[in-house]
Amino acid sequence: MADTRRSDTVDFGFSSVAREEKRLRVRDVFDSVARRYDLMNDLMSLGVHRLWKRDFVAMMDPRPNRILLDLAGGTGDIGFLWRKRGGGPVLLTDINEQMLGVGRARAEQRGLIGGICFAVADAESLPVPDRTVDRVSIAFGLRNCTDKDRVLAEAFRVLKPGGRFFCLEFSTLQVAVAAPLYERWSFAALPAIGERVAGDRASYQYLAESIRMFPDQDTLAAMMRGAGFARVAYRNLTGGIAAIHSGWRL
Repeated sequence: MADTRRSDTVDFGFSSVAREEKRLRVRDVFDSVARRYDLMNDLMSLGVHRLWKRDFVAMMDPRPNRILLDLAGGTGDIGFLWRKRGGGPVLLTDINEQMLGVGRARAEQRGLIGGICFAVADAESLPVPDRTVDRVSIAFGLRNCTDKDRVLAEAFRVLKPGGRFFCLEFSTLQVAVAAPLYERWSFAALPAIGERVAGDRASYQYLAESIRMFPDQDTLAAMMRGAGFARVAYRNLTGGIAAIHSGWRL
């Protein structure tokens, strides 16, 4: 279980680094993998992330009169699905400009640029007024944030009363018999494949380690309650390899 207490150092995978150093290292990781981000998620989830994202957006209940703020939106998958399923305007943000550039290019290619605004923004300090959006989402991004409690507080701040926060993230496996295979995949196969396919072993090693350092399902739920969210719940996906957390601002 990850330790969520604030200190001068934070985890970067299995290493402990200064807070600002983590921001710089995470930026370097995603600068490296931006053009291959979808391939990265395919490798990490064996392609199942595409099904997880569909379930995630369905749970968000897209409607034309609802505004979505997508944090760490990267290459745009969540925002695109939201719009395709009838959701209202999207503000797609990411701290990494290269990731956001990939998302913008994909939106243009798919004819989805009209309903989506793009902004380089830190999820820990959002340039968004209080109580202005109906949904806040973050998919496979929270574990890379330096101050996760601050991200949750910001999500709560910008939601309208009656709005909901949703997080899709790799989580803690709940099927003990599968653990040895999962460990071998994460720490032997995945970095090797990353080196062979993307020429970047180190980034894939970090991403595997970051999953193990992320708070487990119950810990993240408690963090959400601490940020003010009510009716917090989570749903395990594929035996807990990933989970969808949700909470209301009432």
